[in-house]
Amino acid sequence: MIFERIESEGLAHLSYFIGSKDEAVVIDPRRDCQIYVDIARKEGMEIRYILETHRNEDYVIGSLELKNITGADIYHGLGLDFKYGNTLKDGQEIIIGSLGLTALHTPGHTDESMSYALKDLNLGDETIMVFTGDTLFVGDVGRTDLYGPDETPRMASNLYESIFKRILPLGDEVIICPAHGAGSVCGGAIGDRKYSTIGLERLQNQALQKTDKKEFIRLKIEEHFEFPPYFRKMEQYNLEGPPLLNSLPVPNLLSPEDFRKELKKGTLVVDTRMPHSFGGAHIRNTYSIWLGGIPSFAGWVLPYDKPILLVLEEKEQLESAVRYLIRLGYDNITGFLNGGISAWYINALPIDSFNLISVHDLKNMLEKGEKMFILDVRSDEEWREGHIRYALNIYIGNLERNLDKVPRDCRIIIYCGTGRRSNIAASILKKHGYDRIYNVLGSMTAWRSAGYDVVK
Repeated sequence: MIFERIESEGLAHLSYFIGSKDEAVVIDPRRDCQIYVDIARKEGMEIRYILETHRNEDYVIGSLELKNITGADIYHGLGLDFKYGNTLKDGQEIIIGSLGLTALHTPGHTDESMSYALKDLNLGDETIMVFTGDTLFVGDVGRTDLYGPDETPRMASNLYESIFKRILPLGDEVIICPAHGAGSVCGGAIGDRKYSTIGLERLQNQALQKTDKKEFIRLKIEEHFEFPPYFRKMEQYNLEGPPLLNSLPVPNLLSPEDFRKELKKGTLVVDTRMPHSFGGAHIRNTYSIWLGGIPSFAGWVLPYDKPILLVLEEKEQLESAVRYLIRLGYDNITGFLNGGISAWYINALPIDSFNLISVHDLKNMLEKGEKMFILDVRSDEEWREGHIRYALNIYIGNLERNLDKVPRDCRIIIYCGTGRRSNIAASILKKHGYDRIYNVLGSMTAWRSAGYDVVK
């Protein structure tokens, strides 16, 4: 048996390659799918099947891309009008070599959600692994709010039944293989541990302590998750099938002058440098999303109908930026600036900037009673755990739709957890004509480290 767990950075997405003899199956492949082909080639195997656990909301599934390369058959759950692939019935078994994968209908996160129980047919009929998708994670269970608040009780009830009646009875010794790890937006408390068993989750997973169904449903109803607008695009792509890439896009290497010509066409610019670099000098009307933040925040702010230009810290970061973007469905990446921001200002092209201040500066301004507007762009949960006095909370992903709440006649002081999300907010405000902007370095982490007062 060959087992490979593939982690996709940023989205905390997990996919799996399982092989036996000369056959293999891939579960929940990512869109840049060459990695599965490489594993198959290395192991001398043919990828026969592609299994999806559900219609994913947070990334573009790579099933069609992988089928285009390998010819493998795609299977997914019942109840949705998928425009590609085949529908599996509950209890249906797929055989690869000496391994058997049994489809288990486990609704709750979504109605068509499937889990796959793996058996080694040479050794017996016992399940050794279960691929749980977004039903059961390490330390958490899947969110149940995707169909809206009116449907959450029904989805939570279904999730309870799926976990307690279908997955847990497989046995405490069974290894669980979820579709996401820590940091995913598909759960609120997913653990950092890479591997777990049903028995460990039964003991340690807080959601599974709610063995009473009513308590479990109440827990899920009381949860609050952000709902990024790009989820709808992902749902569309993953139902109808996304455009085929065939290979990763290769953005053009653009001189400052060519870059400027593209700007005049209305092309979006995404600057992937760190906040302190962006604040000091950047191209006007640029979105600031640091490289590691692209998977989490690009889908909140970038439209899908415009081409994208990149400004990078180093050219070596281009591949990561492209992979992050295409996994979210941003395929039209026109080019990147040769020489980075320094090439831009060396050619005497116009730059912009905003102020960076320390928490000590902010504390002094507050003590002096200076006029300002303090904007907290963290999540509701972070806000409730403590914030700076007089601040207003607007989550970073909702800022561009709530500019009417941000005044233009005073200084705007922006903070988040460490200063990265607030830098995105500063770039958004700059694009919309705000001038007196101050990003707080270290933000709430630095504020707490300094021992300054926090209100709840």
